[in-house]
Amino acid sequence: MQTTRFALFGAGFWARYQLAGWLELPGLACSAICDRIQSRAEELARRFGVPATYGDPERLLDEVPVDFVDICTPVETHADLVLLAARRGRPVVCQKPMARSRSEAQRMVEACRQAGVPFLVNENWRWQAPIRALKRVLEEGDTGRVFRARISMVSGFPVFVNQPFLRELEHFILMDMGSHLLDTARFLFGEAVSLYCQTQRVHSDIRGEDVATVMLRTQDRATVSIEMGYAENYLERECFPQTLIFVEGTKGSAELAPDYWLRVTTASGTHARRVPPRRYPWVDPAYEVVQSSIVPCQANLLAALRGEARAETTGEDNLRTVRLVFAAYESAAADQVIRL
Repeated sequence: MQTTRFALFGAGFWARYQLAGWLELPGLACSAICDRIQSRAEELARRFGVPATYGDPERLLDEVPVDFVDICTPVETHADLVLLAARRGRPVVCQKPMARSRSEAQRMVEACRQAGVPFLVNENWRWQAPIRALKRVLEEGDTGRVFRARISMVSGFPVFVNQPFLRELEHFILMDMGSHLLDTARFLFGEAVSLYCQTQRVHSDIRGEDVATVMLRTQDRATVSIEMGYAENYLERECFPQTLIFVEGTKGSAELAPDYWLRVTTASGTHARRVPPRRYPWVDPAYEVVQSSIVPCQANLLAALRGEARAETTGEDNLRTVRLVFAAYESAAADQVIRL
């Protein structure tokens, strides 16, 4: 197998796990790491045996031949880096959230389209083992047509400890967690035709919202409520970072419950099984189900870059998630339903 080579832009908290995920895949090598704080890139490169580091992305692309770039930097840098890669004819994998606005996201997608380069989004949430198992249950049809569902990611976990920059974001939980959960809702239940959202800020020392509730109406006439919260309040059972989901269908129900239990109830009774994530030695146990999902997500993206499969989370597809995120902010600000 010919080795596929890539450059990683960004060396922050998530970059180490994203890089570890890539290196689980055969025939893949990281040729260089770029970070505006070059010492941070050098530290990550030493840990993973990456041969080159840069502080300037243009210089990296001038000097290092790579088959694609992986952008794992703050959202405000995404557009410039995507456009730079597109001008150089390099395929792009970009971390979520894709962009700071719908127009910026559209510009990024259009630039890659005009340059003729693939643009993929590293949206791993839908690749979690329990969520994929739930998807298969819904596709098998034993629970019938879905008419209502609830997705919940509500946590007292001190998320600001590992990612203190989140305190400074003007748009917080809907951009951060909402990008994941709204994409998951699309993956499980299809596209939305309307949306209503309410937000709150419980922490007094942050700029953005840390609690949000979104209700979607889908093309298939399902009502989907999505609860997300980083209020850091006290919960009887802390499930971070598990996503809990309850689905009601015309013939039964399905539930993703704590500790990766999947329960399916129909006329024949309740059938339960655990669907835990695959364990990798580099995964932080506090983020296990999320970080382990990086590998199948990136396997899908790599197969697409090699022309072997269709990528699920292209830039074009993720534009629909971006639209939902900013429609949620619009709804919350106006206190009204947004027609999509």
